[in-house]
Amino acid sequence: MIKGVLLGFACYAAYAISDAFVKSLHGSLPAYEAVFFGAVLMLSALPFIRKPQDRWIEVFKANRPSLWWVRAISGAICNIAAVIAFTALPMAEAFALIFLLPIFVTLLSVVFLKEHVGWRRWSAVVAGFIGVLVVLRPGFRALGVGHLAAMICGLSGALSVVALRMAGAHEKRISLYGAGVVGPLVAGGVLMLPHFVWPELWQWGLLAGYGLLAGLAGVLLMFATQHAPANRVAPTQYSQMLWAIGFGYWLFGDHLDWPMLIGIALILGSGLFTLVREGKVTPWWRRAKLV
Repeated sequence: MIKGVLLGFACYAAYAISDAFVKSLHGSLPAYEAVFFGAVLMLSALPFIRKPQDRWIEVFKANRPSLWWVRAISGAICNIAAVIAFTALPMAEAFALIFLLPIFVTLLSVVFLKEHVGWRRWSAVVAGFIGVLVVLRPGFRALGVGHLAAMICGLSGALSVVALRMAGAHEKRISLYGAGVVGPLVAGGVLMLPHFVWPELWQWGLLAGYGLLAGLAGVLLMFATQHAPANRVAPTQYSQMLWAIGFGYWLFGDHLDWPMLIGIALILGSGLFTLVREGKVTPWWRRAKLV
């Protein structure tokens, strides 16, 4: 189990470093172009995700095609929104709003899965949204497209998780991963065609770090959930906030005031509590046949 948890920390460290690479572009390339090249490089993880009995065509097809499309479309929106958010906001602030994902999952699960949610999880939802108000402080500080993009990223990511839950054990891992890569690849490729900008050498380096590390993170997550229960691996994602604060301070000159830190703590606490509560039932990783 310890090995699985450590792999979980390594996975989310890779994700955080990947995000730092794309933030280092400083918006010098359109977000959808960065997403396209990142997705191309993420395809390198497919040989490690694929099981011997899997067929390559299953990257593009699923037993329930409608859920594959939900994963692909929500993945495209989530990736593009994440790049916009990291470009426009301090990393910690962007992560705080993206980490509304577990709260959005709770709300969407009530609507689409008819799940029963007790008062503890509803309290976590309320605390999370209070944290958002503390972070954003509407009327007291300027809000921009980055804040909207971060919340859209969290919402679209939650929609993808709900699709995984609805897929249950009916889909193969290669199909689920494929949808999450093919969607951003196609959407980014189509959007970048009218105003394509050929990257310079230094931009290629950052794009390579962004895509390859994201692919590595996907492989590490797979191995992590093979060595430890998913509800033990899931909380390790919150270690990204430590990376975000460190990268933000040392690399990007970000500074967080006390109200923002309090809001971030509320959002992280509510999200982590939600994950712990959901860990008392069948984790969505197992329902999605990711282990």
